[in-house]
Amino acid sequence: MRLHLLALLAGGPAHGYELKQALEKLLGGAYPQPNIGQIYVTLGRLEQAGLIEGKHVSQSDRPDKKIYEITAAGREAVDAWYETPSETPRVRDDFFMKLALAHLTGAADQINLINKQRRHYLTLMRALSRLERGDGEPTGRIARLLVEGASLHLQADLDWLERCQEELE
Repeated sequence: MRLHLLALLAGGPAHGYELKQALEKLLGGAYPQPNIGQIYVTLGRLEQAGLIEGKHVSQSDRPDKKIYEITAAGREAVDAWYETPSETPRVRDDFFMKLALAHLTGAADQINLINKQRRHYLTLMRALSRLERGDGEPTGRIARLLVEGASLHLQADLDWLERCQEELE
């Protein structure tokens, strides 16, 4: 959340609720809705770290609000984030550890684990298909790309489960 908010603030000053709305508009229902409390806690930490500056703005018809602006140190952090490739968690996959430990200990049936995981992935795939169709809420291009990427990852996971089952039977 920290770097996501910094990246949004690189586009211009905003207050916490505007940042929440920007994330929701960008990602649609394909991404967990950001918690406004978490956003303000994160903004407070970013301000303490010197990555953003907040200033109070008076409003005639509403209570004052605090607008945040990225600092030079914050821009450096965002630039470094964009320059660093994102890690993939595949070597720390929880399901793979279950499968490996079931094999080592005999505490669970590996084929049952594979079938249970396959059913879970298929349920997730159906949910993503509903999001792709835009059931319930409008989706933008970025949200559709997020859903498409998640679907492709799930399909790869399903293919990999098939390979595991072939190897273990």
